[in-house]
Amino acid sequence: MTSLAWASLRHRPTAFTATFLAVLLGTAMIGSFATLVETASGPVSTADEEALTIMGAVVGGWGSAIVLFSVASTLAVTVRQRVTEVGLLRAIGASPRQAGRLIRAEALVVTVAAALGGALVASVTGRALLAMLRSGDIVADDVAYGGGAASLGAAAALVVLTATLAAAVTARRATRGSVTVVLRESDADSGRMRWWRIAGGVGLIGYGVAMAVITVTVTADSDDPYAAMQTAGSSSILVGVGLALFAPVLLRVTALPARSALGRTATGHLASYNVTRRSHLLAGVLAPVIVLTSSTIGTLMLVAIDGRTLDEGLAGAEDADIITLLNNVVVGMIALFAAIMVVNAFAAVISHRRAELRRLWLVGATPAEVEGSVLAEAGIVAAVGVLFGSLASLTTVVPFALARDEGLVPDGQLWLPPLLVAGVVALTLAAARGAVRPALRRAVPAGASGR
Repeated sequence: MTSLAWASLRHRPTAFTATFLAVLLGTAMIGSFATLVETASGPVSTADEEALTIMGAVVGGWGSAIVLFSVASTLAVTVRQRVTEVGLLRAIGASPRQAGRLIRAEALVVTVAAALGGALVASVTGRALLAMLRSGDIVADDVAYGGGAASLGAAAALVVLTATLAAAVTARRATRGSVTVVLRESDADSGRMRWWRIAGGVGLIGYGVAMAVITVTVTADSDDPYAAMQTAGSSSILVGVGLALFAPVLLRVTALPARSALGRTATGHLASYNVTRRSHLLAGVLAPVIVLTSSTIGTLMLVAIDGRTLDEGLAGAEDADIITLLNNVVVGMIALFAAIMVVNAFAAVISHRRAELRRLWLVGATPAEVEGSVLAEAGIVAAVGVLFGSLASLTTVVPFALARDEGLVPDGQLWLPPLLVAGVVALTLAAARGAVRPALRRAVPAGASGR
């Protein structure tokens, strides 16, 4: 199985590259903030220790939640694509345990290598992050970088553990049942969600909505100007991640209207059919689209409302610049990582469908029609993602606007959500186009125009 694992890694570099990049960037992001916590434990003042701890633990903690979710989702998509191969291995004599060990071995090799690289990157970006805090007068200029093996090793171990667990869970699902069942269901969506996924989604959505209610009913009346921000700020992220856990179901349900709207053309019919049939794979793209939309709209609108309504005479208002910086770092970090995950996920999904794209050409579809169907799929995914991401962002925007006496609709920056939505849609379509064109060049002979 070890030699087979190495051969498999060489055979499908694109799919494993997606996992490698997710783990590499995830470790770099978590490790960068972890070094701030380790720096805070060194010889620094109480004020600097508090600032470093908040930035490293609180801000880094939210980033870690997004990163770990994205890493697990990407790895799950990569493993889920291999159900046919697992079925064939079992058909020639491999046991479910051997097939599962193969998947776990591949995941471990990729994630360990990527995590080590991410830790090296974090040792550099952690210093850059501390330099940014010093230049912004968040901490004193004499605070020395204290990150080391403890923080970087913990970050790498956390990401590797998460990825390994995700691979083990998905491998168990892919190897259970008889060989005929595995082969029959390899490319079709079973329509079932695991209980832990449902429980996690319900729990996150419920907690986010509860924080929104607390913002309106409790913290809105607090003397602390940032009490409402503390309860409302995370709601859009919580609800966004919760909805992302339901991505396969959301995609299947909302793709049905798209089938009637797009089904009049061959390209539209093929796109809507594939979205419904492959919702378990395309959910890996939908999830970061939802999180990207909910976090950016929610956090940036929160910062805008705070900038308009904060009374500088209130106690605690002197920390406004620090709070704004923290919020901007959060949204920038999450947006960058989620955007990379959108591109990454599309590359993994399309690379798996290279044989399918060739079959479409063989039965008469032109390369332009094949590319158009994939772009239409991306359009459906983008539309569903920005719809539910925008809904999730309301759990931050509306409660905080009410708490700051602006009403249900904020008084300004209403152009920001449409602009962000347009950017997310453009990113999704560009990611799909960038992934499908190389796949088509490999699947269809040069100069072919159809049959």
